[in-house]
Amino acid sequence: MATESIVENTCYYNENVTFFYKVVNKTISTGWNTRDYVVIGLGLTVCVIVLLANLLVMIAIFMNRRFHFPIYYLLGNMAAADLFAGIAYTNLMLHTGPWTRTLTKEQWYIRGALIDISLTASVANLLAVAVERHQTIITMQLHSTMPKRRVVLLIVCIWATGIIMGLVPTFWNCECDLKDCSTLAPLYSRRFLIFWAVLNLLTFFVMVAVYTRIFIYVKNQSKNTSQQVTEIRQQTVVNLMKTISMVLGAFVICWTPGLVTLLLDGLLGKESHANRYEKYCLFIAECNSLVNPIIYSLRDDEMRTTFKWILCSLCRRGVHQQRQLSLVKRGTSLREVPSLIRVLTRWCRIQPVKCKP
Repeated sequence: MATESIVENTCYYNENVTFFYKVVNKTISTGWNTRDYVVIGLGLTVCVIVLLANLLVMIAIFMNRRFHFPIYYLLGNMAAADLFAGIAYTNLMLHTGPWTRTLTKEQWYIRGALIDISLTASVANLLAVAVERHQTIITMQLHSTMPKRRVVLLIVCIWATGIIMGLVPTFWNCECDLKDCSTLAPLYSRRFLIFWAVLNLLTFFVMVAVYTRIFIYVKNQSKNTSQQVTEIRQQTVVNLMKTISMVLGAFVICWTPGLVTLLLDGLLGKESHANRYEKYCLFIAECNSLVNPIIYSLRDDEMRTTFKWILCSLCRRGVHQQRQLSLVKRGTSLREVPSLIRVLTRWCRIQPVKCKP
């Protein structure tokens, strides 16, 4: 009994990552197979799209003064969280498969912490958006009257929460209790995975409750108003419900498989066979960072117009550079170049969203 107690209380701080993978019988491939190529190829492709899409959202919110309101600041922060998620997933894709053997424990923890931070920030930001919309609808305002300082404080709290959650696994691990090691993340504690999955699911239910209260409130208010106002509010309810269904649908589709897999791994361990679905669940969760800009931004006509303006500006710049180079090659005087640029600028003012040279 004494010997078993000593073994149970032994900490394996000096062991490498491969040791913990062997403890849970999780194999690290020595060579690349077709599945690895497909997963990494698709993952990196989605990462690039995620980075570009969310960067476009952040630029649009920064450049258009009509977006300088609390709700758009939160959407910009959500885009920043999704941008960070793209970076985290890119780092994961470049340190997975056979490359896992070369990682130190610190690098392995950093790899997981980046994902934990990005996911926590994304979920917390979704909750903040839900609360902001709740406050706005209840007070019957177009935009929230929340001061900018409070918005900044809220954003800081979101990222602070994300960083804290990212650091939790570094001390809530199984290095001193091998029986508690996860099969999905061999250095993570199964109890932490249960906590992580339940926390996200509870956040999901809170968002459902908030949006449900918004719907019930608007529906009840529409019965006590004039017909003209009722029609306007009914249309608002329809648009709100469309957005809600898209937000919740995307959350359920992208997050539920991963959360359920983590929960089963935490509860059942090796008997859950969670490794079979690990990469697929991770890929689906990654798509959530791509879906969010579409849901919250592309449904806004002003946002779409700003996107077109930004892309057209890039297109015009490329056209100007090409024409300038072609004129220089033909021996045309550089004095003629500004006049051509002025002509193109006037043309784009007439047709601001067309990118034809």
